[in-house]
Amino acid sequence: MKDSKLIILNAAKGAAMGIAEVIPGVSGGTIAFITGIYERLLNVIKSIGPDLWTSFRKDGIKGIWKTLDGVFLSSLIGGMVVGIVIGVFLITYLLETYPLLVWSYFFGLIVVSALFVAKEIHSWDGQKIFAIVLGAAVAYLITVGVPAPGNPALYYVFISGAIAVSALLLPGISGSFILLLMGMYSYVIPTVKEALKTFEIDKLIILVTFGSGMLAGMVVFSRVLSWTFKNYHDMTLSVLTGFLIGSLNKIWPWQEVLQTMVKEDGEEKIIFSKSVLPSTFSGLEDNFLYGNDPQIIACIVLMVLGFFTVFGAELLSKKLQAK
Repeated sequence: MKDSKLIILNAAKGAAMGIAEVIPGVSGGTIAFITGIYERLLNVIKSIGPDLWTSFRKDGIKGIWKTLDGVFLSSLIGGMVVGIVIGVFLITYLLETYPLLVWSYFFGLIVVSALFVAKEIHSWDGQKIFAIVLGAAVAYLITVGVPAPGNPALYYVFISGAIAVSALLLPGISGSFILLLMGMYSYVIPTVKEALKTFEIDKLIILVTFGSGMLAGMVVFSRVLSWTFKNYHDMTLSVLTGFLIGSLNKIWPWQEVLQTMVKEDGEEKIIFSKSVLPSTFSGLEDNFLYGNDPQIIACIVLMVLGFFTVFGAELLSKKLQAK
């Protein structure tokens, strides 16, 4: 009974990660961290490589299943698939209809996430504080970066995949936003969709190249992060806390739209905006999608709700694990 509850709990965490990945600016790594599965997930990803071949030679499929932490990974992936479907239909609708309220909820969620990560730091000193400031500065600079021109060369597609998936593993940094900054979002995403529809060779090559980059980035970066956690646990947590703090600029509800992109279906998508005060926001005459009603009271309520969601999730997780 306890095992089945843990499977359901892991699937729920996976669903939350899947939903997060649909939202530009919110990282699945953030959800993994605040739900307590971040380091376990890193270890699973790190095992992809020579360890799998060794396990297969020793114990066959059973060895691979054990090395990959099969029950945990399968329940997590299953939950992520469900979460992505929910996100595509529900969260995208909510973002289009109630953008300020959705961003307010996630703003509160990230604020408390930063506190939860910082709570895991065992000892504090000047170096830890500097690491937090440095991480926050890096994440902030990423959020205000101007999108670069894309490059259709295969080597750049590979690099884009590696960097994007590495960002997914970092709390506070969105892989889709990194693709936007690299100028590759409008090239890679439509091409991948077209490859899955038409199976044209040139587009399939791009899909395979991008996927190979993601796999390489995931395997290498997971090993780097696992090593830093093992050897510099508190410093790593300090940097990740900074990433979460710096990413708040991207999730701040009141944004002035600066640049948009028209998708293939004719839908207009925001790709670049800047944070403004609610008073400035209310004075914007033409602010695509967001409008100019700051909805301050409702936004504050949603921020508080997001803040306490993490506490509720932690209490529920502890109760289910204790039974």
